[in-house]
Amino acid sequence: MAKQWAIALFITLLAGAAIFGFQTVYHQVEPETRREKQPRVVNVISPVSASVSDRVTAVGTLRSRQQIELTSEVSGRIVELNFEPGQQVEKGQLLVRLSDRQAKADLQVADATLEDARRQYQRASRLRSNNSISQSQLDALRTQLEVAEAQQVAASTRLADHRIEAPFAGTVGLRDLSVGAYLNIGDSVATLDATGPMELNFSVPERFLGAVSQGQALSATTAAFPDETFRGTLAELGSRLDELSRTLPVKALIDNPDGRLKPGLFMSVSLILRERDSLVIPEQAVLVQGRHAYVFVVEGNKATRTRVVLGSREPGQVEVASGLSTGHQVVVTGQDRLSSGDLVTIQVDEDALVVDKHAVRPARQGGVTASGSAL
Repeated sequence: MAKQWAIALFITLLAGAAIFGFQTVYHQVEPETRREKQPRVVNVISPVSASVSDRVTAVGTLRSRQQIELTSEVSGRIVELNFEPGQQVEKGQLLVRLSDRQAKADLQVADATLEDARRQYQRASRLRSNNSISQSQLDALRTQLEVAEAQQVAASTRLADHRIEAPFAGTVGLRDLSVGAYLNIGDSVATLDATGPMELNFSVPERFLGAVSQGQALSATTAAFPDETFRGTLAELGSRLDELSRTLPVKALIDNPDGRLKPGLFMSVSLILRERDSLVIPEQAVLVQGRHAYVFVVEGNKATRTRVVLGSREPGQVEVASGLSTGHQVVVTGQDRLSSGDLVTIQVDEDALVVDKHAVRPARQGGVTASGSAL
């Protein structure tokens, strides 16, 4: 009898264990199975055709195309100061005049000497035509005339050296002078910088060497004017690469119509290398695994994982070199929780995109710019 009770108890326990295991499997597997069948809510966008630009970004220091330090070529006391710091001056404008009384007197002596030598030579020439004087006497007088002419030029030059004039149009810098101060030879008067197009020196990595040429457009920004973009062109290319940095030094001309840009200003430059029409999608739609990039494309009511080749990019958007067409619907939200073949429901939500929609412009109408980097 005890044996029968033991067998019955064993059977009861075995049945209870089977029921408990079945319920556990049901609660663990069945809900997951039911959840997988529920469509995922996603937002989609179609690739757009836009004008895409490859760019090289760099930094450089601004300088004037013409910049000099004005100095005195003679010693003397200042009798005229005709400029103020920061003033715009024209080419040939008198800036400083030194006391030139002695130089003027020397020029008067040279003028009188030259006039006397010229009269003597002319009189001797008439006498020589009548053979009244020898040829050697005429030659001596010609030499005296030439010496007098040279002395007159030298005197004129010495007088002109007392005048410091602007050799080109530009802006004069600070001065530490006043009328009556004495200048020695070589003393600095002020700086002068041309205010036309400014020169920006920077370097281009060697991998872009084949795409760089004179005349290419570029833009530059500076912290001094954070809300403005200055335009320019690539003007000069270096003849050799830097062996350490593996870069090519170049020079660009930056437009400076109102003269606000100053020499020595630090600027960030973006050089446009190539422009082309291509497809663009929001950068947030891209998933990266290793060296490859993927997006999810909605076909019917299913999401399909699709490999793409990316090109240039800028913040918020990226060029798709291959793998998509304008008719595809690309998932832009929730793709990190998707698997290929999952059911999806498309939701219309314009706030789902984090990109600036105004940055995407139609092809052949300006261009979606990019930094030249690619995955």
